[in-house]
Order: sequence, then structure tokens, then C-alpha cells
Amino acid sequence: MVSIKEVARHAGVAISTVSKVINGYPGVSIETKNKVQQAIKELNYIPNSIAAALSSKQYGRVALILNPKRQTQAADQICMQYLLGALDMAKELKLDVVTIFASMIAGMTTEEVAIYLRSLSISGVVIYSLSKEDKILQRLIQQRQFACVVVDAPIVNERTTSVSINHEQAQYDVAKKTIMDDNCKRVLYIAGRKDGYVTEQRLNGMKRLVEDLQLSMLVRQGNFSELAARNIALKYARNKDVVVCASDLMAIGAMNALIDMDIFRPVCGFDGITLMGYVGKQMNTIRQDFYGISSRAIQEINSLLNGTEGQEVIMPYDIVKMYYKDIIC
Repeated sequence: MVSIKEVARHAGVAISTVSKVINGYPGVSIETKNKVQQAIKELNYIPNSIAAALSSKQYGRVALILNPKRQTQAADQICMQYLLGALDMAKELKLDVVTIFASMIAGMTTEEVAIYLRSLSISGVVIYSLSKEDKILQRLIQQRQFACVVVDAPIVNERTTSVSINHEQAQYDVAKKTIMDDNCKRVLYIAGRKDGYVTEQRLNGMKRLVEDLQLSMLVRQGNFSELAARNIALKYARNKDVVVCASDLMAIGAMNALIDMDIFRPVCGFDGITLMGYVGKQMNTIRQDFYGISSRAIQEINSLLNGTEGQEVIMPYDIVKMYYKDIIC
């Protein structure tokens, strides 16, 4: 087994410097830190604390990496359902899991994230809502150091499984139902974040629908924000026949804008969150089983840890209208 002394010699630094880098202490230059991390990678060095975990039953932990939405003061129901689904399935499979929020690893390099995960005895990672711009986690997946499951990102390799619904088809289906019910021709589409995989997939579904039904469409970026969607609807909805939103929160914002303008336009959302039932207007939406999706993600990470190869898993969805009476307990 490679020692810390060999890492220090390979990097051309003192043993104490290697220790500082491993433990995240300040006072080490970027250049020196990069040399040490490169030496660790080339020599496949495993710190003693991690080596002990590797030889014990503690190793095999799974990390859940979540990034709760901050665009609204409402509770993030999706994140909570992801957590509950993962924790319940992990308990059933006797997997030890730890929760890591994106803010906890913000600013780290890929190598620093890998060292941090190993220090927690992590061997598998479930990443929720990975963005295209998150190069750190993207590289972590590409390096294949850990078994990975990505939720809502179309990334698959021998150590990575993707779990998701078919967002393109789901957006097509719910928008088509809403448009055909009211014979609409002019569409205002409020999309999500530019860096999101699901944003691109849902927009592709809308583009296909516009071509199939010979519609006109104005696309504006709502960033999954209720306030942003409200402002977009206030500005553009009067001259459109229908407002299609890439999330329920944005649909709520758009509907409230229409009510304030005292005009009617059909609105549809996406996700099936409970808040939709309290709006006062029933809107079509795509209901995702976030609990079930996360449960399946844990099953898939368990399979990867037991030697299976990564795959694409497509989960089911429903088109629904959220009624108040259906969500009250």
C-alpha cells in the first residue's frame, strides 16, 4: 500500500503539506495543492482513515447529493420526497446513506470532492438534478471512481446509471392535452433553467408538438421561479392562447398573473406537487413519483455496488389535475 511519505516524495513536498491537502487545511497554494492531488491520483493513495474503512463493514456508504430549490419560500416537496424514497429503500436494503447538500461541496475541485467522499467511506453516489454546467460532478462521474446514479440527467457508463421519466414525451403529452382541449394556436412556453438537462428535453418536446400541430410558440426562460413566471405571463400572456410551463411553481405564478389581469388562458404545469391543488384553478400537470424515482435510484446504486453495469432506467408518469379534495388528509 502506498504511504503518505511516497506521495510527498512524488509531489516534491513535505509530508505535512500532503496532510494539509488531504484534510483541507488552509495555507497551501493552488499550485502545490494541484501537485499533491495529482500525486494522490497517480499513486492511487488511500489515507489511513479511509483504508481502515475499506477493510471494515462501514465501507459501502452511499452519498445523496441534493440541491434544494431556493427560488420560493414554499417547502421543497420534491427534495423531501427524494429524501424519503432514498432513506426508506436504503433501510430496506441495509445500506448506510449520508446526505450532502450542494452548498457543502461548493468551491471544491473534483479531486477535493473525491477525497471528501472517501473520508466519509463513500463508495456510491446518487446525484439529483445535475446541471450541464456542474463540471466538478460531471468529471467525478467521468472518472468512474465511484458508482453513480444520476436522477434527471442522461449520463450512462459502466459505473453510472440514469433514472428519469421521459421528459420530452411527458411535456409533449401534457401540452398537447391542454392545447387540444381549448383549440389553442398561439403558445407561451415558460421554460426552466438554461443549464438543465430536463429544460432541454422538455423544450424539445414542445418544439416537436409545435411542428406536429402547426402552432406558433414564444419561449421565455422562467428558471423554475414562480415570480419570474408571473412576470413573463404579465408581459406576454394577453396575446397568447395558452401558457405551458415547465414546472408547477411557474404554472402557479402564471395563473396568478392571469387572475390579476382578469383574463382566462389555459395553463399547464409539470411535476405534480401538492401546491397545485390549492391554486383554486385546476391545471393539467405531469405527476412524477419522486419517492418512487428515488427508491429506484437506491436500488440501482446497490446493483452497481454489487458489480452490475450502468443502464438507463425510464420511470412512468401520469397526466393529472390536482384537486384540493384529493390532497387534504
